[in-house]
Parts: sequence; C-alpha cells; structure tokens
Amino acid sequence: MDERNATDEKLVDFGFETISEAEKTQRVKGVFDSVADNYDVMNDLMSFGLHRLWKRFAVMAAHVRPDHQVLDLAGGSGDLSRLFARRIGERGLVVISDINGEMLRRGRDRLIDSGCNDNVVVVQANAECLPFESGRFDIVSMAFGLRNVTNKLDAISEMYRMLRPGGRVLILEFSKLKIAALQSIYDAFSFRILPRLGEWVAKDGDSYRYLAESIRVHPHQEKLASMMRSAGFERVRYRNLAGGIVALHDGMRF
Repeated sequence: MDERNATDEKLVDFGFETISEAEKTQRVKGVFDSVADNYDVMNDLMSFGLHRLWKRFAVMAAHVRPDHQVLDLAGGSGDLSRLFARRIGERGLVVISDINGEMLRRGRDRLIDSGCNDNVVVVQANAECLPFESGRFDIVSMAFGLRNVTNKLDAISEMYRMLRPGGRVLILEFSKLKIAALQSIYDAFSFRILPRLGEWVAKDGDSYRYLAESIRVHPHQEKLASMMRSAGFERVRYRNLAGGIVALHDGMRF
C-alpha cells in the first residue's frame, strides 16, 4: 500500500485500538471463530443468565404476527430466531443472518435441535451490504452485534432498507451504565474478571478483553438513537435494561 492510500484509508475502532476497516473485519472474524464453541456458556457467565431475559424482552417488544417476515441480523447464536420462529408459526418466515460462518453453523444446529427449522432460513451475509430485496421484512432485529460491525451507520441504513413501510427495527446492545455508584464494580468485572473468565473457559482472554472494550466505545443511548434517525427511522426510542448496561432501541420506517 502506498503512502497516499494508507493516509486516505478510513480508520475505525477495535476495542480501544484504532485500525483500518479491512483489519477490523478480519479481526472480528477471528474473535468469533475463536469463541464460537463456548459462546453460549460465556454469555451466561458474562450476564449471569440475564441475556436470555433481555432477548425475550426484545422479541416481545417486536409484536410479531403469524404472517410476519423477520430478519435476525448477527443472529449466529440462534436465540432470537428461535423465539421469533415460535411466534410466527408456519405462515411466517425468519431469516437468520450472520457474517461469521462458525457462529451461523452453531445457530443453525441449535435451531434444528429445537425443531425450529421449518420456518427459518439461514443466510451468511454482511450486515453492511445485505443480499435481500428492499422492503421485504416486517421486523429487523440485531442483538449484541452492532458494536462488532465495521461501519455501524451502513448497517443501520441497510436495516432501514430491508423494512417495508410500517416495519420496525429492534437493536439490543450493551450501552452506557446510568448508575454512577456501580461504575467501579462494572469496570472491575469488565476489565479484570471477564478476560480471566474468557481465558479459563474459552482459552482466549484476549477476545473477551476486546469484547469488554468494544462495549465502552460503542455509541451511547442518545448517540445510537441519533444515528437511527439519520438513517431515516422515525419514532425512535430506547429502553434501558439493568440500569443501562443494556439498551433496547427501536424505530419504524414509514
């Protein structure tokens, strides 16, 4: 790469580092290739099992109907897709999509094991450049995936493009803690305990150190809401869960 191209290349966050877009895409892939086998166990340890309640809350907030078409982005674990599939029945369809093949294979296997494969389609795709026709879906969801996307605004714009008029987007993501008295405890857990858990359970402390850092540099509640409005969404709102550790953003396309 010549000096001019190196200077012009856009830089993005990778945790607390600043790297090129291409490098982030590859390094995030490496993170999830590494943690895929222990992803579910680590989610339970990281959230004390609360991630299951947060995901159920997001699906309930979607108000899906039996004939709805749902796109579950960064859905590799299959958790939201499974919940959606049980609500839409045989007349609806859930498309589970993830950029990471290892995560997607695990999600697909879990969906088959739970009997939720008749109304679910699995597609490996980049959330920043989706292969589906515009206006196809009634609901687009993304749970704990946006902070790992290289260009977040591109992904949010793609979510908008995917929705038909009247459709809704739901973004469930770690956010900014709103209880100041708990900040030091939260920081200690994130930066000291979490990487050690990652090392003990997943044999990969570095990946979980990145995941903790990625939460801190992810846009806070108001910033993410502003990005959604910039992409065209209306009636944008967010609800804090666990004191703002997690937030559920939703918006509509009219």
